[in-house]
Amino acid sequence: MSALRLVMCRSTASLQLYQANKLAAARWASASSLDSGPLDPKTALARQEELDQRNKLSSKITVPTAVNLGPISGVPEEHLKERRVRIHIPPKNAMQSGTDNINTWQIEFDNRDRWENPLMGWASSGDPLSNMNVQFGSPEEAITYCERNGWRWYVDGSAKPKKERVKNYGVNFSWNKRTRVSTK
Repeated sequence: MSALRLVMCRSTASLQLYQANKLAAARWASASSLDSGPLDPKTALARQEELDQRNKLSSKITVPTAVNLGPISGVPEEHLKERRVRIHIPPKNAMQSGTDNINTWQIEFDNRDRWENPLMGWASSGDPLSNMNVQFGSPEEAITYCERNGWRWYVDGSAKPKKERVKNYGVNFSWNKRTRVSTK
């Protein structure tokens, strides 16, 4: 009888173990469906105030686009008022045939009073912005920059660059074009 009782106890213990494992698996599945990733020990053990502080510090700072930086830029006020800026694509350097820096946009200020230096004959100017050269990747970036500094602006020129022509010597002798002249 004791052997039968021993077998029965083992079977009930294994049944209880099976049910406990099934319950633990169900709890784990429901917990893993709530959060998508593994549990972070820094956030799991943190208090609610610490979590709120971390969320505040991890968020991005947003600056409104209509901010006027003119009064705090350090530029004298007489150079900010009634200032016009031309936004354009600068011309390619005539000394080089490369295509570097042809997709940039540049701002250029209107000319203020200039005079000829009597000693050397050089052109002089009291305008601190006359030699400023700022380049941008798109006209929208340049427009935003001008609006934030309080300058009036206008876009000059077109945004589309010229089509690149094929420049190699073999094109002069191609069979499918009328560049080849018969000798007969």
